[in-house]
Amino acid sequence: HDAVVDPTDPAGRLATPSLGYLPDFLAAYPYPGDDTRGSDEPQLEARLMMPSQTYDHVYMPEHVDPATGQLLTSDQCLGCHDAGSTGLYFDMTAVDSATGSLVNLSPYATWGTSPMGLAGRDPIFFSQLASETQTFHADQVPLVENTCLGCHGFMGQRQYDIDQHAETGVCGSFSRELVSSVPWPSDAPEAANADYGALARDGISCMACHRMVLGEEDTAAAAKLAENACALERQELLNADMTGFGRTFTGSYLLGPSDEIYGPFENPVTTPMQNALDITPKHNSTIQEAELCGTCHTVHLPVLHNGETIAQVYEQLTYAEWAFSDYRSGTSPDGSLPHGAGGTPQTCQQCHMPSVNDDGSPTVSKIASIQEFSRSGETAFIAGPDAIDLSEREGFARHDLVGLNLFLLMMGQQFPDIMGIRTIDPMMLDLAIDPLEYTADQIIKQAANATATLKITDVAHNDGGLEATVTVENLIGHKFPSGVGFRRAFLTFEVLDDLGKVLWASGRTDGVGRLIDENDNPISGEIWWEEDCSSRIDGDARAHQPHFQVITAQNQTQIYQELVSTPGTGENPQCSHDAEPAGQLTTSFLSICTEVKDNRLLPHGYLPEDERIDIALALGANKEMAVDAGSTAVGDDPDYADGASKGTDSLIYRVPADALDGTPASVQVQLYSQATPPFYLQDRFCTAQGDDRDRLYFMTG
Repeated sequence: HDAVVDPTDPAGRLATPSLGYLPDFLAAYPYPGDDTRGSDEPQLEARLMMPSQTYDHVYMPEHVDPATGQLLTSDQCLGCHDAGSTGLYFDMTAVDSATGSLVNLSPYATWGTSPMGLAGRDPIFFSQLASETQTFHADQVPLVENTCLGCHGFMGQRQYDIDQHAETGVCGSFSRELVSSVPWPSDAPEAANADYGALARDGISCMACHRMVLGEEDTAAAAKLAENACALERQELLNADMTGFGRTFTGSYLLGPSDEIYGPFENPVTTPMQNALDITPKHNSTIQEAELCGTCHTVHLPVLHNGETIAQVYEQLTYAEWAFSDYRSGTSPDGSLPHGAGGTPQTCQQCHMPSVNDDGSPTVSKIASIQEFSRSGETAFIAGPDAIDLSEREGFARHDLVGLNLFLLMMGQQFPDIMGIRTIDPMMLDLAIDPLEYTADQIIKQAANATATLKITDVAHNDGGLEATVTVENLIGHKFPSGVGFRRAFLTFEVLDDLGKVLWASGRTDGVGRLIDENDNPISGEIWWEEDCSSRIDGDARAHQPHFQVITAQNQTQIYQELVSTPGTGENPQCSHDAEPAGQLTTSFLSICTEVKDNRLLPHGYLPEDERIDIALALGANKEMAVDAGSTAVGDDPDYADGASKGTDSLIYRVPADALDGTPASVQVQLYSQATPPFYLQDRFCTAQGDDRDRLYFMTG
C-alpha cells in the first residue's frame, strides 16, 4: 500500500486498477446476474458513475431568510479554508520530508478525502442501502432511506426536510433517487432537486459539524427554530425514550441559525465570512468535545420485522465505548459525568483530528488563506487590518478523520471517475501531494503506530509439539475494531522452519481475503451463501469462529468481531443484548435482534457494567446502552471480565507435533484489519441488484 503507481490516464487515477476481474474474485463471487441486464459482469461504464463533484455546488442565496436553515456545500468554504487560494501564500501546508513536496494540511483538503468527506459517495454504503431496501426491508423503503441518508447524506436529507416542512407543514422523506439529482439537463425532472443531491453527496460536510448545537441551553434555543422541526420529529422516531444528549443519537442533533457557524477559536475575525457568505463565525467550545462525534457514532435503530418495528437496539456504540474507557473526559456539554475522567483522558478529536506535531508540540497556523491587509495592499479599499488580517492559532487541527478503512481510499485512487471525485486539489493543483494519497498515508500510519501491539511469550517446543502465548494490546480509545458492526480484525499465527517455510498456520487467507485452513478451504463462517446466491448455507446454524482462549487447529482463527442475528421466525420474537439468538446472522442494520458474538478488544480501563449504566443514564440514554457495550460469548476469559480490562487479549497456540510439517525454527504473528470482510461482500452481492450493487462488485473485483 505504500507504493502508489502514477498511471497516465484521462481519469487522473492515482493508482492503477485492474480493469479486468481477478480470477480469484470471480471464483469466490460469481456474478449473480441482474433481472434487467443479464449475467455479464459489470464493466467500467457510465451507469456506475456517481455524479461529478463539480455538480456539488450550493451557495447562499442573496438576502436569504435565516429561517430557511440554508445549508451550503463545502465548495463555499474551500476558497478560504483550503491552502494556496491566494496563489501567493501557503499557510496550512508543510514540506514532506521524504519527497520535498508540499503537504496540504488545510481543513478542506484533509477532510475532503477522509471517510467523512467521502461518506456521500461511499460505494460500500450505497450497496448496503440497496440490500436494505431491495431484500431485507423492501416493505419499509422510505423509512430505511430517510433514516440512513440522515447520516451519510446528512445535509441533503436535512435541507429537504426543512424545505418540505416550510412548504407543506410535513417533513419530507429523502430517497436514494434524490442523491443522484444533478442540474443538467436543466429541463430534466430531477434538475429541480439538484441542490439536495449536491448537499447529500458532499458527505459529512463542513456545516454538518460546524452548525451543530449541543448542550441544554443551546439546544433549548435551537428547538424553537422552525428549521429544526423535522430533527425533533426524527428524535421522537429514533430516540423517544431518551433525554438530553441521548435524543441526538443517530445524527438527530439540532442546528443553529443558518447565519451562524461555530468553531473552536476565540475572537474569530468575522468580516471575511460575513462578506462572502453572510455568515458570522462564533466561538463554541462544544465543537472540541467528544459528543460532537457521539451524535452520529451512537447509532440507535428500530428492529424491523414483517413490516413492523418490534424493538430498538444499538447498531453502533463507538462513542459509548470511549465514554466507558480510560480515555473518557468525564464531562459533556451538559456538565460533569459520573465517575469522572479516565486515567488518560483524550477526546475523539485529539486522536482523529491531530493538533500536535510529530514531536508533540502544538501546531501553529493560520486557519484560512485570504487576501489580508498586511500582505496585499490592494485590499485597503475593502477593510483595514483589524477586520481582515488573521493571526496564527495554536492547536490548529488537521481534519484527518481516519480510521482503518484503507479500501475506500484505494477505491477513490483507482476509480475517481466512478466515485465522481477529483484527484487534484482545486487550490493547490500539482503543487502538493494529492489529498487522496495523504489520507491513505495517514491510515497506514495509524494502523502501524496507533492501533495495537503484539507480543509472543512462553514459547516452548518439545516432543509433544509447540506452544506459544500471543497477547494483543488495544491502543485506541474504544473497542477494536469499532464503528459499523461488520468490521473485523484477525490474527495470523505461523510456525516457520529455518528457511521461512510455513509449517503450520492459523489465520491463512486466500486471494480475496477469506480465512482458509491448511487445505485452502474457507473455514467455518467465511461463506454465507451458495455460490449462485440461490440460498443461505444453513443460516439458522449461525456458523462462525467462536472466541478462542486456546487454538489447536489450522481451521481455527481468532477473529475480533461483532456478529448479530435477525429476529426468529416464531411469534413475538424477543430482541435485546441478552436474548438468545434465534434467527440468522445478518448484515442488515435494521434487523439486529440480538448479539451472537462480540469479542472485540476492549479499551484500557473499561468500566464495570454498573458504572457504565450510571454514565449512560447521565447522558440521557437508557441502561441498554451500557449493557450492549459489554462483550458477548467470550466465556470465562479473564481479559473480558467485567471491570477488569487491561485493553488486552491473550491466547495460547498449541500445535501438536504430528501437525508440524518439518522442524520449527521460529514463530510469528500478525494482526490484520478487514473493513469489508468477504462474508459481508458476498451478502451485498447476493441481496441486491442494480447500479449500487454493481458499482461495488466492479470496484472490488
